[in-house]
Amino acid sequence: MSIYRLFLRLLILAALCGAAFLLYRTLGRYTLEDITDAVRAIPAGQLARAAAFAAASYLCLTGFDWLAVRYAGKPLAWRRTALASFVSLSIGHNVGVAALSSGAIRYRFYSRWGLRVGDVAKVILFCGMTVGLGLATLGGISLLLYPEEAEGLMGITRAELRGMSIVCLSLPLAHVVLSATLRGDLRLRRWSVRFPPLRLALPQIVVGTANFACVAACLHQLLAAISEAAYLEVTAIYVIGNVASLISHVPGGLGVLEATVLYLQPGAEAIGALIVFRVLYFLVPLAIGLPVLLISEYVLRPSRAREN
Repeated sequence: MSIYRLFLRLLILAALCGAAFLLYRTLGRYTLEDITDAVRAIPAGQLARAAAFAAASYLCLTGFDWLAVRYAGKPLAWRRTALASFVSLSIGHNVGVAALSSGAIRYRFYSRWGLRVGDVAKVILFCGMTVGLGLATLGGISLLLYPEEAEGLMGITRAELRGMSIVCLSLPLAHVVLSATLRGDLRLRRWSVRFPPLRLALPQIVVGTANFACVAACLHQLLAAISEAAYLEVTAIYVIGNVASLISHVPGGLGVLEATVLYLQPGAEAIGALIVFRVLYFLVPLAIGLPVLLISEYVLRPSRAREN
């Protein structure tokens, strides 16, 4: 085993231990009966709307890959990018370290369809940029319009929060400007990045923002069953929790999102809503994605290999 792989496994193990401790502290004050009752308390209508928003998010995620293969100069039909996107992300969201886990599955699909290692790297880079732009755009809007809860959670002043929201919104603006004006690669020491053309940059921001808006709406529908939290209020807290999840690389943001949302709505009812959220957004797609991956291993492999 290489030193890099050993380090990566130790990093994931440390993240899991931290998440387990965080979950223990979060859930320890509630009984199993409290949590079960909270799950049952969510009305069927809100549960259905939450499921619809979760599905809409994964639909937006297929747009990430559809745009990304065009950025890489290897356009593919939507049905192919949708398959690669859903399978890779339904698994990557749960495994953690999404750039590596979902990236490996993406390479498995795209290499069969003519993309090389460098092309897949561009796809992963573009999707990562789309995640960042979506978070920055939605986070900037929600923090600017609904700063109260984020102000208390982050422990900063209203002026600092306003400055942070302006910085967030300046990122997608700068991305559009550079995409429209910059020709060739942008070099930073030994690194170079090629910005997508404007015809890809604009929908990139739209689909990235729409994805996180749908995820926040899914969570809001579940929390709305037990509280009167406004959509932008939930969005602001979700964005903060999601950023923390991305930084920690904990699988599914396990524990991090729970602790963040519990600041907004303390109590066993919120835990029940979060459990349902995890089932809808993480476990159901995983239950679909794993069999699809196994089936694709047989269906998509070369005909000679199937005959043997």
